[in-house]
Amino acid sequence: MHLDSQRQRPPAVATLAELRASGHEYRGVRTEIRQNLLAVMRAGRDPFPGIVGFGQTVLPHLERALIAGHDVIMLGERGQGKTRLIRTLVGLLDEWTPAVEGCEINDHPYRPSCTRCRRLAAELGGGLPVTWRQASERYGEKLATPDTSVGDLIGDIDPVKVAEGRTLGDPETIHFGLVPRTNRGIFSLNELPDLAERIQVSLLNVMEERDIGIRGYALRLPLDLLLVASANPEDYTNRGRIITPLKDRFGAEIRTHYPLSLSDELTLIRQEAEVAIGAELPDHLIEVIARFTRAVRESPAVDARSGVSARFAIAAAESAAASAVRRTALAGLAEPPVSRVCDLPVIVSTLRGKVEFEVSEEGREDEVLGGLAALTCPACWPSSTRAGRSSRANWSRRRNCWRGSATCPGWPRSCPGLAWTAASPSGTRRPPWSSPWKGFT
Repeated sequence: MHLDSQRQRPPAVATLAELRASGHEYRGVRTEIRQNLLAVMRAGRDPFPGIVGFGQTVLPHLERALIAGHDVIMLGERGQGKTRLIRTLVGLLDEWTPAVEGCEINDHPYRPSCTRCRRLAAELGGGLPVTWRQASERYGEKLATPDTSVGDLIGDIDPVKVAEGRTLGDPETIHFGLVPRTNRGIFSLNELPDLAERIQVSLLNVMEERDIGIRGYALRLPLDLLLVASANPEDYTNRGRIITPLKDRFGAEIRTHYPLSLSDELTLIRQEAEVAIGAELPDHLIEVIARFTRAVRESPAVDARSGVSARFAIAAAESAAASAVRRTALAGLAEPPVSRVCDLPVIVSTLRGKVEFEVSEEGREDEVLGGLAALTCPACWPSSTRAGRSSRANWSRRRNCWRGSATCPGWPRSCPGLAWTAASPSGTRRPPWSSPWKGFT
């Protein structure tokens, strides 16, 4: 298991005889994942590093599925971190595992299954050459597209091998697909409903009998792998569906979700946003972006079945930081750029393509997003708790933040007043943003 561990060199074992002498024991991939997961849990470490907001909802279901040895399908709207979560499963594999050298399907030296490896084992005995595979090499991933074929996933006849003089009945003329090439590992199939139904049928034996048959060959190869798939909920995905027999073969169906709390949303933005462009993004602006994202998700003008991806907030943070860098460069300033409130309006037009609106809102996309963004900002400034302060006074205080007043929590480094006061001929502090933001002038 290599979770949170430093990468090491592979063991100095080169033959089957040396492997047996080393005391190595064979473990199936499901047993390997189960035992490593339990070891991580007993040690109090995080089995799924970098996953935010799933600790009390999704992850317990996934842990139970892995302990039970079930194939898993993740259901959730776009941008909920399904693929990211699946890729963390690599951390539950052993750092190094032995395989027969040159085997296309990674046979274990103790249990060769393909024709070539069985022949070599019979000829060489304890001299069977052994190689070592790293955990990252044991993970395979395929985006299910309509043009995916059975040959891509399972395998087909290799015409090159036939042209070399071998007969069609020779099992060594087979070109193995992605699934058998991930033998003794984890195979991920993203957007499963996009896979044609006749191609989904080819996975039935893989998930139940744990073997494959290729074309007319009298060959059954036992496979040892964990299959994990991702899909959007069926009521949203109109491009295709998962056939019932295949759906029945998944041992666990796990629903994902967007961050349930504002704190999780903030943590996710800080963790994922690539703002390593020299700009500082203050915490109160990150909160504006997080609240804006949650407001868009809850808006009746947005198609709730489509969802609003976590990439929406991440891209917004990156755009705000980039706007600060651009503004500083145009002004010829030498000081490090700091994002300000005036950098937020630009994200509306940038992010419009990430949201699917209801049909009734067609043509009003900018107006809807701009209005939600403008209404989000006052909620981020803490209201005064001083006794006797009226709600009208609190509203005036929030407006002062937009006018560049010293009462702004970001003054003077991140107040928009610094961005445009000098450029105003009259010296007034009227924000220059477009119509959706006029409520704050």
